[in-house]
Amino acid sequence: MKLILVSNRLPVSLREEDGRLHLSESPGGLASGLRTYLASPNCPLRSGYVWVGWPGNPIRPELQDEAARRCREEFSARPVFLSREETEAFYEGFCNHTLWPLFHYFPHLVAYAEDSWDSYERVNRAFCDAVLEVAEAGDLVWVHDYHFLLLPALLKQKRPGLRVGFFLHIPFPSYETFRLLPDRWRCALLDGLLGAELVGFHTHDYTQHFLRCVRRILGFDHEMSQIILDDRVVRADTFPMGVAFDAFSARAGGAEVARLREDLRRPLGDCRLVLSVDRLDYTKGIANRLLAYEAFLEANPAWHGKAVLLMVVVPSRTGVVDYQKMKARIDELVGKINGKFGTLTWTPVLYQYRSLPQGELVPLYAASEVMLVTPLRDGMNLVAKEYVACRPDDTGVLILSEMAGAASELGEALVVNPNDIPGVARAIKVALETPLEDQRRDMAAMRRRLRRYDVARWAGDFLDALRAGRCRLDERLLSAEEKDRLVRDFRTAGRRLLLLDYDGTLLPLNPKGERVRPSPGLLATLARLGEVADVALLSGRPRAVLEEWFGGLDGYLVAEDGAWVRERGGEWVVAGAFAADWKPKVRELMELYADRLPGASVEEGEFTLSWRFRRADPELAALRARELADHLIGLTETTGLKVVEGSREIEVRPSGVGKGVCGQALLARGYDFVLAVGTDATDEELFRMLPASAYSIRVGVAKSYARFNVRGRVQARELLEVLVAPPPG
Repeated sequence: MKLILVSNRLPVSLREEDGRLHLSESPGGLASGLRTYLASPNCPLRSGYVWVGWPGNPIRPELQDEAARRCREEFSARPVFLSREETEAFYEGFCNHTLWPLFHYFPHLVAYAEDSWDSYERVNRAFCDAVLEVAEAGDLVWVHDYHFLLLPALLKQKRPGLRVGFFLHIPFPSYETFRLLPDRWRCALLDGLLGAELVGFHTHDYTQHFLRCVRRILGFDHEMSQIILDDRVVRADTFPMGVAFDAFSARAGGAEVARLREDLRRPLGDCRLVLSVDRLDYTKGIANRLLAYEAFLEANPAWHGKAVLLMVVVPSRTGVVDYQKMKARIDELVGKINGKFGTLTWTPVLYQYRSLPQGELVPLYAASEVMLVTPLRDGMNLVAKEYVACRPDDTGVLILSEMAGAASELGEALVVNPNDIPGVARAIKVALETPLEDQRRDMAAMRRRLRRYDVARWAGDFLDALRAGRCRLDERLLSAEEKDRLVRDFRTAGRRLLLLDYDGTLLPLNPKGERVRPSPGLLATLARLGEVADVALLSGRPRAVLEEWFGGLDGYLVAEDGAWVRERGGEWVVAGAFAADWKPKVRELMELYADRLPGASVEEGEFTLSWRFRRADPELAALRARELADHLIGLTETTGLKVVEGSREIEVRPSGVGKGVCGQALLARGYDFVLAVGTDATDEELFRMLPASAYSIRVGVAKSYARFNVRGRVQARELLEVLVAPPPG
């Protein structure tokens, strides 16, 4: 088993100079962190890894073979070559002008360009092809970040057996924000993510936002963060990314950093150093930070000449007009503050607009008494964690935005709202005046937490969950060997009985709640099955509907979940002495709740009442359904009625009615082979009463009393087709 990592950028940069290729290893939290995990003795992936990604620059076609070979041999990487035009439309287009601002809650900056969406789809397909070139049976595929939201489903479509995980490194927005995307895009993005067995996020809030979007937009419910699809279960969970804590801490405590720290501190004299490090981006709140520092100086003249803000801004998208304006605003504010408060011997803001390698960042972290991390919105923000890791003496104060994912873990920091300028100004004063005893207490607590959950633990937990989750699903699925045994037992048996649910099993449930007529192909299959076995078709539909659709078949028909039965070639008979005088009160209650839930309806049988809500908003429907079920149970608990919660419906029926009761009556006639196939709670009653020798199959991956599961209706129909196919040879 090997790991296939997929990210926008490879951990290696390729550039062409004088007709020759130059390769260099790229620094970065994800790349270095995963290398740490893969090299650790606890890593179970003994076959190593392959990293799939873009090499960072367009490579001429005549050099691509050499580039691919060197990436493979020197870095275990598989480059995906993109033209400059593809990169601009994909990365600069849909990724950074649509997804980035939307996911960070800047909807006014979102672009809705169809050509960018088309490019996003094309690049995701290109990456899919690249992954499949290197993927083998048993491999794990770990897809990273918002560039590839479509990729998990694309991989599943072409290679269903692949184990795919996805991790999002930026926030996942709330439903109200995500729904701003056109319906076609938002459905495709969510469907794409649901191609993964495991979808990971930095915080619990992001996970819940994703689950709510899936429920509201696609209509899939979830239980304990597991999304129940027709053919499998997708788990969404929280995995807060860490840093290489021990490496940072050891480097910060080393002699070289101590020397560099003193070199940095010497020109400052007794001034306390407040550090700010960010990439130039509108999400980082850099201008707000300067305004807060200005407000701090205004309110606290006693700190003039005693504190310095060192602001490092890393260049980003230097050719984009909006970013040029952002930099101009920062330059203006820095100049204003230094001009307003500065003296010949004191500069309030030391401003550096440049990239800093990690070797220079660690001494800055070690030299700063206060770290100011106040993004307007951030997925995690590893700078905050790196600062904590670089404080081996347990001193220092972290001021952290509540809008950063890291705030959910670093509760001992001074947590602020970055839009509250006076509040951030007050936090700067508190941080500078925090006693050393309090600093050591809070910093030690944060360091203990980050040491336990470092980047290697993050990667290990995610991959362990991906591997374990798939194994649990596979245990209940009908295997090829078990399928062969079932078919063999069917063919060698004397008397055979097939108990087949209709809605959702043989044909899909209609999301609008409308009746789905059987296709000619299904009717032909049922007719052939009726020639070699007793077939009982079970449904919650009224008997008139079943008679219209299946009246010509030679088999048993069971309507209203067992209230009515039609024997082979016989007439409809009621399965018991059932009263219907209870219906007016129950109908009145169901109609009341239908009025409170647009899209809900009441369907009435002769002895049953069903409240259906397939067309309703799924989130509100879940709430109303729970309320109605509780109300119905209280109303019927002494009346001999039963409340059954099925697939997007709640049914009330006499307690003597049920597929299980009907199944018992049929089994009493004596059969050598019994197969039951169903898909919802009403079928569980049947599965529960079957003898151990019977075959029972639940359609869809879910907990069940059935012996086996199959992934979906297609597999169930294929099994029935095999039963009536001529034996091989």
